[in-house]
Amino acid sequence: MNKYMSFLLVGIAAALAGCSTTLMPDYTRPAAPVPAAWPTGAAYKATAANTNGPAAADIPWRGFFADAKLQKIIELALTNNRDLRVAALTIEKTRAMYRIQRADLLPTVNAVGYGVKQEIFANVAAFDNTVNLEYYSVSLGLSSYELDFFGRVRSLKARALEQYLATEQAWRSLQISLVAEIAGAYLNLAADRERLKLAQETLDSQESTYELIRRRFEVGGSSELDVHQAQTRVDSARVDIAKYTGLAALDANALNLLAGTQVPEELLPRELGTVTALKDIAAGLPSEVLQRRPDILQAENQLKAANANIGAARAAFFPSIILTGSYGTMDGQLSGLFKGGSAVWNFMPQITLPIFDAGRNMANLDAAKADRDVFVAQYEKAIQTAFREVADALAQRGTLLDQMEAQESLVEATDASYRLSDARYRNGIDAYLTVLDSQRSLYGARQGLIAIRLARLANLVTLYKVLGGG
Repeated sequence: MNKYMSFLLVGIAAALAGCSTTLMPDYTRPAAPVPAAWPTGAAYKATAANTNGPAAADIPWRGFFADAKLQKIIELALTNNRDLRVAALTIEKTRAMYRIQRADLLPTVNAVGYGVKQEIFANVAAFDNTVNLEYYSVSLGLSSYELDFFGRVRSLKARALEQYLATEQAWRSLQISLVAEIAGAYLNLAADRERLKLAQETLDSQESTYELIRRRFEVGGSSELDVHQAQTRVDSARVDIAKYTGLAALDANALNLLAGTQVPEELLPRELGTVTALKDIAAGLPSEVLQRRPDILQAENQLKAANANIGAARAAFFPSIILTGSYGTMDGQLSGLFKGGSAVWNFMPQITLPIFDAGRNMANLDAAKADRDVFVAQYEKAIQTAFREVADALAQRGTLLDQMEAQESLVEATDASYRLSDARYRNGIDAYLTVLDSQRSLYGARQGLIAIRLARLANLVTLYKVLGGG
């Protein structure tokens, strides 16, 4: 018994003391297949002018989305969104899988107790008489514990760890995307409600104009053509009211789905102008920004997991040592289990040396290497996609400011044109067609300004997301 226990403990201690090696290849992060700087040119002038602000990844979402109502809706979504809940549960599952794999590094010790009563008839066992057997046993032992001399188990543990970390990064990426989607839906609802308000104001104005022209027609001051032209503007405004009423309802439904619950009406925006301004952010350097995005970190974790799997595939070419053994006591009477002379033990080491497997181990190694190369390509593609997303958002930021300035000037000019044409019509100088054209231009310019303001805010949200914000 002493020799058995000594040999067993020495073998386990040797395995746990790190006297084994690992065949997992050293990991080297692939070079980023993108330029070292963001694109330059006329579309990116805002990027060059904004280089000293805080990085997006350093700004919590509450610091970026300052609107109090939007913050409450985001909090609802982070609590109730079902996609985010599934991602969190996936993390729990992969964490458990990692703990299972890590447990293989240590022996599993079980206590086993059993009793046997058996009767063997003489005609069955060819005995002269029927035999009655009775014995009891209690033992402590380990089963199928692998001494990890070549790092197979540790490579599998490293792979499980990287897979677990990848799911965490996937959850972070989903959280950032969810926050951005909530903000986008919130802004769309605000813009459509502002468009609806503009359409309602236009309808009120056009109805007053229509009544005025109709009365003038009745006394001979306007033509029938003027009446019908005024009616077209009234009907156009009514069409837009119906359209934006429906769009606002759809926006609210989308917001409810993202939030995972019914958003209270008091948290919904009235119009785009009431939304608190978003924080501007600096683009930073690609080498710093892209390596902080959770989707890129997830791709790298998956690459590291594939790299660790090569170590496990390599270890299959070397001998494996499995220990199974137990120590306990056995006696024919339950009361005699712990008396002297009742000790029993067994020790069954098993050494397996691969000799011929028809190329199976080599094929597994080739598959593991190919898998690693696939994840290298996916990691590089993730970086290229992220670079393109940031470059697109920066190009929009650089041109949206110019568009907004031009659109604001256009609104002022068309408003002045409308007032002048209306005054000339009332004084009998111009036909009502000139007023009608001016009204259409002014209404279109105001709608265009709402669209550009929405695009400007949405661009800031997109920049926050693609730069790894939150």
